[in-house]
Amino acid sequence: MKETSTTNINVELLDRSYNILIAAGLLKNCVNEITRVISPHCRKIVIVSNKKIFTLYGNIPSQNLKKLGYQPLHFLIGDGEKYKTLATAEKLFTFLIEQRLERRDALIALGGGVVGDLTGFVAATYLRGIDYIQIPTSLLAQIDAAIGGKTAVNHKKGKNLIGAFHQPKLVIVDPNVLITLPKRELVAAIYEVIKYGVIADEKLFYLLEKEKNNILARNIELLTEIIISCCKAKAGIVSRDEHESGERQILNFGHTIGHALETITNYKHFKHGEAVGYGMIAATLISNQLNLINDEQTRKIISLVKGYSKLPSVKGISLETLLEIMRQDKKSLAGQLTFVLPEQIGRVIIGQRVPINVVHQVLQTL
Repeated sequence: MKETSTTNINVELLDRSYNILIAAGLLKNCVNEITRVISPHCRKIVIVSNKKIFTLYGNIPSQNLKKLGYQPLHFLIGDGEKYKTLATAEKLFTFLIEQRLERRDALIALGGGVVGDLTGFVAATYLRGIDYIQIPTSLLAQIDAAIGGKTAVNHKKGKNLIGAFHQPKLVIVDPNVLITLPKRELVAAIYEVIKYGVIADEKLFYLLEKEKNNILARNIELLTEIIISCCKAKAGIVSRDEHESGERQILNFGHTIGHALETITNYKHFKHGEAVGYGMIAATLISNQLNLINDEQTRKIISLVKGYSKLPSVKGISLETLLEIMRQDKKSLAGQLTFVLPEQIGRVIIGQRVPINVVHQVLQTL
């Protein structure tokens, strides 16, 4: 596999600052970086993963930690969004208590966004907070979920409703692991990359247009470039607005409807990025209806989203139930629907209240 030099991106948050390290081949040397950021008194480190990912990549950090005198343990969860629950978190809490993990010890999230979110949530709340490290193995986690300290589990009434802000000590990104990523997972993550292009990076947007075939062929240099662009964008946004009180809300482009679609289908029908794909299309159409974005830019955004793959069917989904779920979303204000809406490729507006009849009309077209 390819190896590249390491790119170091800093998330600047005073005493909670940390680095995102990005390099093809970094995984095999990641333990050296981990030991620099954890407590010198740390002895036990629990690697949280799922069976598939741990089988592929878990032995590398586990064996290297053992060589350095640590006691590496592992806890495996089910694969998929339906396992990102309080019930799974409770099982992990029980494991940590039984293994007598102390506040100086640490967790490692080795996996995609579900593993990272769950591990971060447990790390934020076990003993009122212990250290954790993110080693994301999916493109979606590498560009988004592993960065920024938003940790959460789902509730049957909505996605990510139970959570906390708890920053990792380090994020380690090795694009080589994307070789084993299923195609559907790769494509679903591309929709989140498109999000970054629309909200903040026109150059990235047109790169996705131009290099579609090479991206789908998993060109590691190209994927590394994309990951670096997204991580730089998110690191900057998080550094300026850690708790999503202002600018960070732009990262929710496509998520108001996206989260509702995931919730209404019990997290079984859509990959997160696919639901966000629909959400971006809908938000762009809403923006066009409100005369905030012109027809040409609207066409470009929708064409790029639809161009990477056919999105799963939304046939049979109740519009009224979907709207009710959206009203319960944590991004709603006083029960009114608010959206992040594009004005042009590379720029969006946040907190835009949208009349319910406009949302209903757009959802009907989907």
